Amino acid sequence: MSKSSYTPEFRAKIAQEYLNGNCSRKDLSKKYNIPESTIRDWINVYKTHGINAFINTNENKQYTKDFKIQCVEAVLKGESSVLDVVSQYQISSSHMLREWISLYNANRELKEIVDYCINHNRDYKGTASIYNVSYSQVYSWVKKYDVQGDDGLTDRRGRHKTDEEVNELERLRRENIRLKRQLQEKDMLNELLKKVQELERM
Repeated sequence: MSKSSYTPEFRAKIAQEYLNGNCSRKDLSKKYNIPESTIRDWINVYKTHGINAFINTNENKQYTKDFKIQCVEAVLKGESSVLDVVSQYQISSSHMLREWISLYNANRELKEIVDYCINHNRDYKGTASIYNVSYSQVYSWVKKYDVQGDDGLTDRRGRHKTDEEVNELERLRRENIRLKRQLQEKDMLNELLKKVQELERM
C-alpha cells in the first residue's frame, strides 16, 4: 500500500499511539508493516500541525525551485534540522528533502567548476585537470551555462554523495582536488604579483 493510500485518520492514530507512549516507532513499524522512516515523518508533522497536516497534504504536489532552495539552505546553514524543515513546510517526506540537498550540493559543485573555467579564460583543459573530470564534461557544462544559466547545470551524473557519505579514499581524492586548485590559484597570484613588481620597477 502506498503512503497516499493511508487515510488522515489512520496516520493520526499511529502518531498518537507513539505520542501516548504506547509503542515505539519500531513496534509500530512491525505492527502495521509500514517503514519506520514513514512513521517518523508522520509523527513529526502531526506534533506540529495535528491531523490537518494529513488532510491538506498532497503526496504528488509540485514544489517550486525557490521553495526547494529555501528548505535546503535552512538545513545547510544550520538553521533547522531535516525533520524540523519537513514538519514546518509540510514536505511529503524527509527522504524527499534529503534528495533535494544531494542535488543542490551536486549542482553547486558544477557551478564552481564552470565559474572556475570562465574566470580562467575558459581553460577547459586546466579546469578538467584540477577537478578530475574530462575536458568534454567541462566544455559541455560551460556551454550549457552560456545558454541556460544556472538551469543548465542540473546534474546529469547521477546522485552526488556528500563528503560524509563517501569512503576515506574518495574523501582524500576530493581534498586533493581542493588543495590542488588552491595551490594553482596561489601560483597564479604570485605570478601576477611578480609582473606588477616588474612594471613598478620600470
